[in-house]
Amino acid sequence: MEVQETRVQTDRIFTIPNILSMARLAGVPVFLWLILAEYDGWALAVLMLSGISDYLDGKLARRWNQISNLGRLLDPAADRLYILSTLFGLTYREILPLWLTVALLARDLMLLVNVWILRRHGYPPPQVNFLGKAATFNLMYAFPLLLLSDGTGWLAWMGSVFGWAFAGWGTTLYWWAGILYVVQVRRLVKADATAD
Repeated sequence: MEVQETRVQTDRIFTIPNILSMARLAGVPVFLWLILAEYDGWALAVLMLSGISDYLDGKLARRWNQISNLGRLLDPAADRLYILSTLFGLTYREILPLWLTVALLARDLMLLVNVWILRRHGYPPPQVNFLGKAATFNLMYAFPLLLLSDGTGWLAWMGSVFGWAFAGWGTTLYWWAGILYVVQVRRLVKADATAD
């Protein structure tokens, strides 16, 4: 099921939601440096600010009718880059196992191939569906909790328990959403073949 956007879209670049998305993108290299340098408190703070701005940019874009073509690109790009940088950092520090990183990256590679197929047939990339948003939401909760688990005491233990719960659900939903995208792409391509 696709999330249909019913509000007016704009080609404006400098809207409040777009500026928030740009700030999120600018925070990616800062976050990656912090996580690799093991400044975990600061890395968590940047990740939390990213999550808040992710929520705000979508909410403000809808409320103020500032949904833009650029925003529809920036928002998922920032999500993907945070996920990739977090995966890299947590795997490098051996907080995440390599198999989980490979599973998440394989799903993204599968989607890239399908986006390429859509472009060959003259279609834009599929819109983000609710399941994809839920998967990203779960992973964005999992990663800071797993980073928190790289310590000792009850807080680290709680971070581990809840972090792995969110990671499990997030990975499952991530793949489920990816498979739905593949089915959607297959239907479009098949409809094109039938029309020809």
